[in-house]
Amino acid sequence: MTMIRKFVAGALALLAGGTVAAVLIQPGAATADKRDQEPIVIGHRGASAYRPEHTLLSYETAIGLGADYIEPDLVSTKDHILVARHENEIGGTTDVADHPEFTSRRTTKTIDGVAVTGWFTEDFTLAELRTLRAKERIPDLRPENTAFNGLAPIPTFDEVIDLAQRYGVGVYPETKHPTYFDSIGLSLEEPLLATLARHGWRKSTDPVFIQSFETANIRDLHKKTKLRLIQLVNGSGAPYDHVAKGDGFTYDQMVTPAGLKDVASYAYGVGVATTRILPVGADGRTVAPTTLVRDAHRAHLDVHTWTVRPENSQLPVDYRRGDSASPVYARATGDVTGYLNKLYDQNIDGVFSDDPGVARAVLGARARH
Repeated sequence: MTMIRKFVAGALALLAGGTVAAVLIQPGAATADKRDQEPIVIGHRGASAYRPEHTLLSYETAIGLGADYIEPDLVSTKDHILVARHENEIGGTTDVADHPEFTSRRTTKTIDGVAVTGWFTEDFTLAELRTLRAKERIPDLRPENTAFNGLAPIPTFDEVIDLAQRYGVGVYPETKHPTYFDSIGLSLEEPLLATLARHGWRKSTDPVFIQSFETANIRDLHKKTKLRLIQLVNGSGAPYDHVAKGDGFTYDQMVTPAGLKDVASYAYGVGVATTRILPVGADGRTVAPTTLVRDAHRAHLDVHTWTVRPENSQLPVDYRRGDSASPVYARATGDVTGYLNKLYDQNIDGVFSDDPGVARAVLGARARH
């Protein structure tokens, strides 16, 4: 048993004694999900409620908790290898600051129009990144996860696929900052498709979704692959490729009936912020659901939503529980079950969750009733 496996085994044993029982997935042949099946559960950055995000430890925990898909956000190394990080800046998710040999690589770059200071994957070879270890990104919210700091390296996309295929689940990669990476000669799309093909995944029936917040790269991928594509839709703002062009196109325009019809010409579905489905008012409480899911389905698009997190501070006010004066109120678990049920009631086709176990458990309870 590998060290990762040992930690996961212990983690699942502990989780099984809590509110969510571990559902161990046996290796098998995953296939694409049909639209008439129950919603899929996507392990958001793995099981990031329990382990440092984007590590094999987090992904394997997500699989053990019942995720149908695991989500690696992808960025490039200097030698054009895809690795799993939510951002190309790695100061907040690795111990790079503790490596004096890399002190001089700390710099400031403009990423999608924003000045960012830190260390960036594109300035490191894969061999150099291998000397680093992951750490919890939000330790104040998830202090228990810091027990796993320093244990896991940054995984390559190849390694994430190997893990998924070993257990018979799918992958749901996101290309991060594609316009930026194109601008520095490290395009993400070509190595993405090549890596998937190397593992035998090329068809629309394979358990793969490719997602992006930008549009030009998804449109381009539509011409190059039969794999299912998901157009991500933020709660506000605009796709950065449109910002860079200055054409004024926004995400709000994308979710109109006409906008969704256009998305359907190049994508299998949309991945939308939960507030696009269950908006919140000025007081932070949910208000009446939108018609987005209905409108998207009429355009023959699947709807996946992100991101459900269990902590009070990450839920709408009406789903928070406990004493708001408590020092641990923000990170205490809220009524995530109720929130998931409300989302499932809207006929969504999939949900991204930091705790895929509770998303799976709620589906199981609904099936029994």
